[in-house]
Order: sequence, then structure tokens, then C-alpha cells
Amino acid sequence: MTVATVIACVAAVAAVPPAAHKGPLYRDAKAPTAERVKDLLRRMTLDEKIGQMDQIAVTRIQGDCEWSGGALNDACMKTVLKDYAAGSILSGGGMGPSKNTPKDWAEMVNAVQKYAVDNSRLHIPILYGVDAVHGHNNILGATVFPHQIGLGATWDPALVRRTGASTATAVAATGIDWNFAPVADLARDQRWGRYYETYGEDPLLTGTLAAASVKGIENAHGAKQVAATVKHFGGYSEPSNGHDRVPADVSMRYLQDTLLPPYHRAVQAGAKTVMINSGAVNGVPATGSKYLLTKVLRDKWGFDGVTVSDWEDVRALQTRYHLAPDYTHAVALAVNAGLDMAMEPYSAKGFTEALREAVDNKLVSKRRIDQAAGRVLRLKIELGLFEHPYVDASKADEAVLGADADLARKAATASQVLLRNDGNVLPIAKSAKKIVVTGPKADNIDDQAGGWTIGWQRVPDGVELPGTTVLEGLKDAAPQGTEIVHARTAEEAAAEAADADLVVAVVGERAAAEGEADSPRPELAADQQSLVKTVKASGKPVVTVVIAGRPLALGDADGTQGLLMSWLPGTEGGHAVADVLFGKANPGGRLTVSWPKAIGNEPFHYQQLPGTNGGPGSGYEPLFAFGAGLSYTDYSFDAVTVAGDSVRPDGTVKVKVTVSNTGGRDGRLVVPVYASRPVGSAVLAAPKRLAAFTKVTLKAGRTRQVELSVPLSRLAVTPGDLDGAGTPRVEAGVYRLTAGEKSADFTVR
Repeated sequence: MTVATVIACVAAVAAVPPAAHKGPLYRDAKAPTAERVKDLLRRMTLDEKIGQMDQIAVTRIQGDCEWSGGALNDACMKTVLKDYAAGSILSGGGMGPSKNTPKDWAEMVNAVQKYAVDNSRLHIPILYGVDAVHGHNNILGATVFPHQIGLGATWDPALVRRTGASTATAVAATGIDWNFAPVADLARDQRWGRYYETYGEDPLLTGTLAAASVKGIENAHGAKQVAATVKHFGGYSEPSNGHDRVPADVSMRYLQDTLLPPYHRAVQAGAKTVMINSGAVNGVPATGSKYLLTKVLRDKWGFDGVTVSDWEDVRALQTRYHLAPDYTHAVALAVNAGLDMAMEPYSAKGFTEALREAVDNKLVSKRRIDQAAGRVLRLKIELGLFEHPYVDASKADEAVLGADADLARKAATASQVLLRNDGNVLPIAKSAKKIVVTGPKADNIDDQAGGWTIGWQRVPDGVELPGTTVLEGLKDAAPQGTEIVHARTAEEAAAEAADADLVVAVVGERAAAEGEADSPRPELAADQQSLVKTVKASGKPVVTVVIAGRPLALGDADGTQGLLMSWLPGTEGGHAVADVLFGKANPGGRLTVSWPKAIGNEPFHYQQLPGTNGGPGSGYEPLFAFGAGLSYTDYSFDAVTVAGDSVRPDGTVKVKVTVSNTGGRDGRLVVPVYASRPVGSAVLAAPKRLAAFTKVTLKAGRTRQVELSVPLSRLAVTPGDLDGAGTPRVEAGVYRLTAGEKSADFTVR
């Protein structure tokens, strides 16, 4: 059967209304899910169950069935989907149909799904996974949202939830039902290449936004239900030397109190799947850690969804970590630790044979196979795949191309963080007649979108990504009578600046992903520093716009009158920057990471513990602190009060914060509440930790009181000496809650 015939059959099937149930129990949509899973498992062979635990790259069923891509290959689909009954297919970055349109994606996924349903003995649908980490970013013409580091800067869970829902709707329109997002890792080392995929450095903020994303993805009303994936559990973002996937060496106290809570919050939000850290933690690869996968995730947190490895990580237990003598033992190690599905992208045959051998040799029990395969099958039932495996491909283009561009613009605008505005150089005066725009990122949509866009690393060469660059946005937004001049070199910029009112220098870093994005020296490139230094010497006001996935040490580029951090704002980023610079939007973003003055202090974050250090730069001395950000209006924090001055360790503190907009413009204000630990704590504590936050709209001249809840569990710490690994608890004593310069105390008794 050709792919064209499959597509035609799918369309015909989609047009037929469902009939009353006839057949086995597992096909009955009205039957309890647990009973359906039980019925299906009892009908399956061992190899069919093992197949459910395997995820294969789509390139293995395309073209030459290696890496060529192209049209689906029936012979290879037979091997992967029929002979070895693989339970899931994924498209890694840049892996898709020959023609990169939503319709072609939907037709491809439908065809793969139909082959699995028609040719597997029990007609079991597949799960299809994709990394849609900032919109449906693999598809040309899909709206590209800001990366997570930018969304973090909005401090707005509701907005993050909306972007997650929009992404899920686009993903579902192309037939895909599993999104490998959000990331719940922390950004604490600017050298790390996946820094920009996180929401920031704070556990509470990161967990709250990851939970919002989960809810958005899993509660979208698209053509299909979509499962979210909390990743990369746990401790992935702590490579010991800053390079991606390098093992982490962290204390159990730090792991329990800081690194794990964001994942926990996202799991509590209802995440159906969790992707496991590719690295090792304290000498144990996470993929083979029973402590992480079973004791923490299952026993402590009660997670009952599907755990999946990252790319080829099960095989790495043998080939890279050398913990297993062969692939069979590597598979057994991961499965016994608690892994349900292996992202084994290359060989369905190899995985099936290895796990079958592990079962035959009593390395893995059949009960454990039933447990893992059952979880995968339950997910398929929960997503409605047995009843609705296909989508209408004819509707995909309309549902995806340019969809929710207004939301992307709103998100990108809300993510802009104004860090310096000397002399009120911004917003740009309406009287400005000439503005010089320069810098390598001024007209660069590819770097503006960042990694994981169309391709894995970045937009591939020769591909034109639709979107608005900063230069284009400024030209669109400039009032009549204001000339926007693009200067491509430092010399040209200096010459044009002579009679200009303002220079906008757009600088940053090249888009990349994972290890390719690692930066041993996270600083602005020397030629870009020189460019900014040159235009500063013109004597004209300079506004620096940074397009990057992490704070960069600015060096000679520091000290301009204006500084705007734009992150990786996506396809609507040019409009967002222009809206802020021209004053159409009042900047409301705030840093969720700490911006260092210079390189060499990584990891760097606001929760640095106190010590006896006294050397220059050895303490927390940022250029811009966590939470920093300016506005075009003025705010004040007027009062902080707590309800009651004494509370039990398992209680919740209600705190009221009075805030005012004392300026002349409406705005959106982040209201963070920080907690400091009691004097005499048994273990070291950061000077403060975020305990609660909200974001409010304040009209000019208005005052508002906001109430926030602080469950004291957020203040828990792991007790004990160097070997501290017990249950976190809330210490007794006097705590202080602070918002702005105001504070109030309460006592835990």
C-alpha cells in the first residue's frame, strides 16, 4: 500500500461516525481505563509488550531507513511497527516530512499511525513525540514563541499556560500527541548550553511556570489530546564543568531542597510523562537510578505516568558509562530502576531482543514488563488514541501557520527586561528624526528564534524563517518623520551617528542547541564589544538590545544609556522590541536569573550560601540581580503584613503587600515575596529565597493590596550534618518576609 493510499484511507475513516462498541473490552471507550489495560495486556505476547516500551526515530522508517529522511518506507515501517511493534515514534529536531508544511506533517503522522493500527496484531496505535519547546518549532511557518528563559522573565503563569495551550493545539493539528516540554531544570551556570531552555534559577518560580505549561499543554482543546513531558529529571542542569551532559556532583541537601522541587510542582500539575536526565548525579546515571525513578518519583511523589529516557541514554549505560557489560544488562538496569520507555532511536530489533533476553535470563521480571507496558497503554487510552488516532490533515495548515501570532507578540513583549534607562533615553522621543540601528542581530531572524527552530541546532542554511526582525519591527513602528537607518559595520554606524538622535545596537549570540551551545566564556563577542564601544564614542545616546539565551558579560559594551534584555523572543520578537523602545508597551519583564559583572564566577545565582570568602567577586555581586527590571512608570512597596505572628510547621502564612503606581503610566508589576531563615539554623541558608509571587496590573496613581499564600513547606530544608539526606522539614524560629524594602516577621513554633 502506498503512502498516498494510506492518506486516502485515513480521510475515509475520519468521515465515518463511530459505531456502537463491538469486540474486545480494550476497544470499549466506555469501559474503565484500568480494565481496558488489563484486558489488552492479557492478549499481548511478551514481544508486543516490550515493543510498547520502545521509541524509534522517524528517520528509521523514511527513505533509506538510516538518516536520509524523505518518504515513508513501507518495508521499514513493517520492521519497526509490525515485526517489532514499537510503541512510539519521535521526530527529533529537524526530522519531518520531505515538504515541511503542517499538512504534510499531518499526513505523515496519520500514515505512520494508520500503518501501526492496521498492521499490529491487536491494532494498537502509537504515541508520536516531538520537541515543540517554543511553539510547533519544527514546522516552517508555525508561530515561534520566546524560549522558556524569556517566558520566565514574564513572571506570568497564566501567559505561560496560554503559550503551552497554543503549542499543543498546533501540535495536535499535525496528528502529534506527545510534546517533550516543559523543562523544569534550573539555570544556574551560564556556561551550560541548555540554559535558555529553562525558566530561570529559582526553584519556586521555575516549578510554578513549568506547572502552568503542563496545564496548558494537557488541557488545550485541539484536534487531539496532547501529553506534556516534565524534563530532564533530575539535576540535569548541574554539569560539574558547565558542559552539557557532564555528570553532576551535588549534595543530597541541594538535590532535595533546590533541584527536585521544580519537577515535583510540575508533576503535581498532572504531567502524564517525565523524561529522565541524560547525565549522572553523584556517580549514578539518572537513567539507571532507582532512587530517582522509583523512590522519589513513584514512592514519594505518587507519579503514575510514563517515564521515558532521552536520546539513546539506555545504550549509554553500556557504551558511555560502562556500568553494564552489554546492551541486555543496560536495558535491565534502566527498566529495573523504573524506566518505562527507552528513546532508542536506532534499532527496534536491538531493543526488543535485548529486553527479551533480559527477561529470559531473569534479569527483568515479566511483572515489571507488564507494569511498564501497561503505563504506556494507559497513556494511549487516556489520550483517546484507540478511538481517534487520526486528524484531518486538510485543516492543519489553517490551524498552524501564523496561528496565535498576537499571543506570541504579547509573550515576547512581556519578556522584555529593561535593565538600564539613564536619562530616560527610553521610550524613544517622538521628536527623534534619525535612529541608527546596527549590530549583527538587528536583522537576524534565525538567531532571534534560537536553537530548536526548524532544525535541531538552529534554522538550517537556505531556509527562510517567516518573522519580524528587530530592524523590521523598528521600521514598522517608527512614527512618520522618523528615519530608521541600518548601519552594517562599526564604521558605518559611527558615521551615521554623527547626525542621529539615537543609536540602537542589537547584539547577542549565535543560536545553537545542547552541547553546541555550551559557552566556556559566556560573554559578548569581542567584535560586538568593539562595535558598541565605537558607537558610544560618537557621543550620541546608545541603547543596547541583547538577543541571547543567557546573560552575557558585556565588557566594553557595558555602560550604554539604555540596556534591554530581549532573550530569544521568537518570530514576533522584532515587534516586541519595537513596542518597548517606542513606548507602545511599558516593559514589565524581570530577570529570573542573575547577571554577572564578569565571567569566571559560574555557577552564579542569588541563593549563594554565606561563607568566609572575602576575595573580590567571590560573593553575590551581580551587575543586575535576580528580579531586576525597570519600567516607564514608578512603583513603591508600601507595606507588608502577615495574618498572625505564630504558625505551625505544616501551616500556611497569609501575607498582604500594599503596592502603588506613583508614576504617570499604567503598568504590570511583579510582586515577589522573599523569606529569610531564622538565626541559628542548623544548616547554611541563602540570605533569602522566593516564597511567593504574583503579577498585578496597576493604573497610574493607584494603590492596591495583594494577598499571597506561603505554604511553609516551601521553606523546608534537609537537616543533618554533611551526610544530610533525611526528610526536609521546616525549622522553628522567627522568619522574615520581605517585599521591596518592607518586611514582616512570623514565628514557626
